Amino acid sequence: MWSFRRWRRQRILARNPVDPQEWAAVRRHLPILDGLDEAEEQRLRERCVLFLHEKHLTALPGVELSSKDRLLLAAQAQLPLLHLPDLNWYQGFHELVLYPDDFVSPQRNRDASGVVHEWDDERSGESWQFGPVILAWPGVTASGGWDGYNLVIHELAHKLDMLSGSPNGLPPLHRDMRQSDWALAMKSAYDALNAQLDRDPEAETPIDPYAAEDPAEFFAVTSEYFFTAPDLLNQAFPAVYRQLQAFYRQDPLGRLKRLQENHPDYRDATNG
Repeated sequence: MWSFRRWRRQRILARNPVDPQEWAAVRRHLPILDGLDEAEEQRLRERCVLFLHEKHLTALPGVELSSKDRLLLAAQAQLPLLHLPDLNWYQGFHELVLYPDDFVSPQRNRDASGVVHEWDDERSGESWQFGPVILAWPGVTASGGWDGYNLVIHELAHKLDMLSGSPNGLPPLHRDMRQSDWALAMKSAYDALNAQLDRDPEAETPIDPYAAEDPAEFFAVTSEYFFTAPDLLNQAFPAVYRQLQAFYRQDPLGRLKRLQENHPDYRDATNG
């Protein structure tokens, strides 16, 4: 049966072919894509094209974007969606704003006693509900290794979280997932991380202590680790890893283990 949506998709892909040399350069820059099979890589390339067609990348002065750079960002944005049904998971925004460096973000918070506090916070990324995603370009290019850091995945995890309203660490779950299982895994790990920092604010935590800021940051940080340091996340919080595995429909830990077993470069290090 003819489908306008499918026809439009194929038309976009046909008009925007990916240069093989540019894709090879992106692959070299992003070790977290290592181990994808041929079908997964083809799907990722196509979703990169569609992402770049649908979203507007605004490069501020000091950021020069080549077509390879655009692919580099898109590949990191689309990796988390690789095995999710094509349901417009990144709806609600159409623009990604790229800064040449970290930027100052005005913050405002009302404490329990009703006092309003205002301050300027230096950030490398920010996601606004009903607004754009803001990224510092150096953070984008520093992402992509098996090292527990990925600015693009972190900020777009916030956008997934916002699909169900204000960010609270609970994105829309699939029908075969139970909210009670998600809440138990996430809250237990979040509370354990906060308890460790309460005992010793300088403690060497198993994942980035920024995850203890609030449940929304916990989801974003653990999503980073899920794709870029799955071994560390699974060791620290296996129940969280299982919930993210069910949500993203992927097993990066299994992929990393296969790379370590089969590729000499991965036997002694996991940073690509």
